[in-house]
Amino acid sequence: MPNQTPNPTTRPILPRVVLDLEKLRHINCGLGQFCKHLANGILNAASLSIKPVFFMPPETVRYFKDGSVEQIDVSPWRKEMFTQLIRPLIKPFQREQRYDLWHVTNQMSKYLPVDPRVPVVLTIHDLNFLHDTSHKTRRRVAARKQADIQKKIDRAAAIVTDSTYVAEDIKEHMRVGRCPIYTVPLGLAVRPTASRLRPAVVPQRPFWLTVGNALAHKNFHVLFDLIHRMPNECLVVAGKKATPYGAFMESQILKKGLADRVILSGEVSDGDRQWLYENCKGLLFPSLTEGFGLPVLEAMQCGKPVFMSRCTSLPEIGGDLGFYWDSYDPAHMRDVLENGIKRIGRDSGFAAKLQAHADSFSWAKTTQGYLRVYETVLSKAAA
Repeated sequence: MPNQTPNPTTRPILPRVVLDLEKLRHINCGLGQFCKHLANGILNAASLSIKPVFFMPPETVRYFKDGSVEQIDVSPWRKEMFTQLIRPLIKPFQREQRYDLWHVTNQMSKYLPVDPRVPVVLTIHDLNFLHDTSHKTRRRVAARKQADIQKKIDRAAAIVTDSTYVAEDIKEHMRVGRCPIYTVPLGLAVRPTASRLRPAVVPQRPFWLTVGNALAHKNFHVLFDLIHRMPNECLVVAGKKATPYGAFMESQILKKGLADRVILSGEVSDGDRQWLYENCKGLLFPSLTEGFGLPVLEAMQCGKPVFMSRCTSLPEIGGDLGFYWDSYDPAHMRDVLENGIKRIGRDSGFAAKLQAHADSFSWAKTTQGYLRVYETVLSKAAA
């Protein structure tokens, strides 16, 4: 029998990797954006070593240029609360694995593969619930969340985090055993087009900006004493304000007589938020817990200085170009702000340095980081 030579046109069979994109249903939240950018990055990768399969609500296919992507419909029966019951029942009948890898894209996901043989990559964006004030007073709630994440860690072949800080936080508070932890920083999306007109809520004067929903860990209220000490300064707080902490912020603004100098804008459009970034004096970001801190890079992308907490992941993201508060004493905060302004005034190229730093965080790099993790896990599974 003559030797058969391989057909050079035959394409290799690529490993099938499922990406949990369920959060695309909430496209305007951080997890929805993470799913969108990572999935598009994988589709756009020049040399793709996997066959991606998107686990998502069918209507969210509109977020991808190529509507022919292979999909798995997210249905209620696939939630882990159900699949953990049927998994032992179907195990004797399983023959071949339909998928080679399953990526759980956030630690709160309710989904895991039905087949227990499929290796899992788990992304943990943060363990902020262990550190914020509300959960410290609700220990049972925090314990339930921690136990739920621990189950996913026990199932994982690898863990991925957005920052080194989160990786260390996981090692301190969870049992990871020999499960490897990889850090893959988030990317920074292409800047949206700014609104042409000044948003109606923004006063006709120079202003500082802070960005985020009104949640206690954002710590926005410490900025009010800072603004009170600087009578010529104005602050815009852009983000959802209809929360208990938002009500507290409003009461503090009235108590301190700052209604004309601290503006709670509420939720803003992408275009209006970009206008705010491009026209503010800088970003003030006193957050207590951040798994990454995208607003820091979004402001730097526009060449704007960032004054922020020296907490959690923020020094890792802001680097040497950020200005850091070591306490929330208003006198200290004012000194850091004024000294930072002086440093910027002495460096005509400071804005360009900020932009270059922000540009070093790209979704192309994030995508390649995840593809390397997939390849590592797949290689170990095949060994």
